[in-house]
Amino acid sequence: MAGQVIAQEPKVLLVEDEKMLSDMYVSKFSKEGFSIVTAADGAEGLATARKAHPVLILLDIIIPKLDGFAVLKELKASPDTKNIPVILLTNLGQEEDVKKGRDLGANDYVVKSDVTPAEVVNKVKSLLHKT
Repeated sequence: MAGQVIAQEPKVLLVEDEKMLSDMYVSKFSKEGFSIVTAADGAEGLATARKAHPVLILLDIIIPKLDGFAVLKELKASPDTKNIPVILLTNLGQEEDVKKGRDLGANDYVVKSDVTPAEVVNKVKSLLHKT
């Protein structure tokens, strides 16, 4: 079909080291029309963000190699990735962690145990419509 533009699914990067959680989010986001790429540690997440150019990054904090705060700091320092919205998706709910995440440039901070996967998808959709 010459001249026809096919809408591409928005690509989301999930940096999560727990395979069961990662698989659950991949399934949920895929059903909602997203293309989702995953990384199991901070170093892989950073490399994938630079290579895949996602529209948004879901980033755990407690991950191997580089923690989520270090990844966020690197993402926001790089001209290639500084404008990609980042949602910290973590089990750390302490006020100082939330403040640190916001100060480093996270667009949102979500405690995994407080939300369902559907609520995370809705947060992503909401954030993407604002940007």
